[in-house]
Amino acid sequence: MSKLDDLYRLHRLLDGRRSTISRQALMDELEISRSKLTRLITDLRNKLGAPLIFDTAYGGYRYDTADGHHPLPGLWFTSAELHALITLNHLLQTLQPGLLDSALAPIRTRIDALLQTEHLGSGEAHKRIRILSMAARTKDLRHFQSVAGAVLQRKRLIIQYYNRDRSQTSEREISPQRLTHYRDNWYLDAWCHQKKGLRIFAVECIRQATTLDKPAKTLPDTTLNRQLASAYGIFAGQPVATAILRFTAHRARWVADETWHPEQQSRWLEDGRYELSIPYSNDKELIMDILKYGADVEVIAPDALKAAVKIQLDRARGQYG
Repeated sequence: MSKLDDLYRLHRLLDGRRSTISRQALMDELEISRSKLTRLITDLRNKLGAPLIFDTAYGGYRYDTADGHHPLPGLWFTSAELHALITLNHLLQTLQPGLLDSALAPIRTRIDALLQTEHLGSGEAHKRIRILSMAARTKDLRHFQSVAGAVLQRKRLIIQYYNRDRSQTSEREISPQRLTHYRDNWYLDAWCHQKKGLRIFAVECIRQATTLDKPAKTLPDTTLNRQLASAYGIFAGQPVATAILRFTAHRARWVADETWHPEQQSRWLEDGRYELSIPYSNDKELIMDILKYGADVEVIAPDALKAAVKIQLDRARGQYG
């Protein structure tokens, strides 16, 4: 029987009792030794926050509440699980500071208390783990929780959405499908009822979000994956072409370990170069990734992508006369 089982068995013996129960009675009921009972009592008090007292007047243990009841937290964690939780909490706070502060505050307080009883040093996480978000955009995520709530509760939203390309704000009624965290930014996949199609919205561009008391239109995962996740990057859609890229032997040492797309194909060439084939829909983001490799990559196909990359390189060269 696990320690968790023993703790809850001890709790059931105490919960709701208006009278005390002696140490010996607890040992007999639980069929455990005195030393193990002492450890369980300590854990019940310190790790689960139970108001367990020894009533000297009556020579026994009881919960120090008006009716003898005390609800235990619904979760119990091992030391390893506590470490994982505090690490994940730190990662979330580092990626999106303040995003869920109010929602996570009670959980964070409880986890910190549990970590202190285990002497696990919760304060080390922020010093020992670093996340450097070099290209992350400045976020305005005031409406993240409204959006996330609508996604999970399957409710429609009315949003005021700012389009960066056109520098215009429009109102949309949408049925949220899912949230995606991609390259340090949050995106919302949604069915737009005005456009009658799937669209991707950057959450930081949502200027207003109102939850409607109307059920969201729900699309099957197969449709979402086919239309939004089957081609390269966040600008995904039905693939229209396959990019063939060749990397120098030197750069191949890094690129060979990277996943650009779940359906990518690759092969090593005899001279040590590395060839990568990637299905894509919109070439905008793909071109940006190609350009960052400079002379270490060559676009082999298709011709349209090769021409688009050349235009960008010529424009860049023109900046320097």
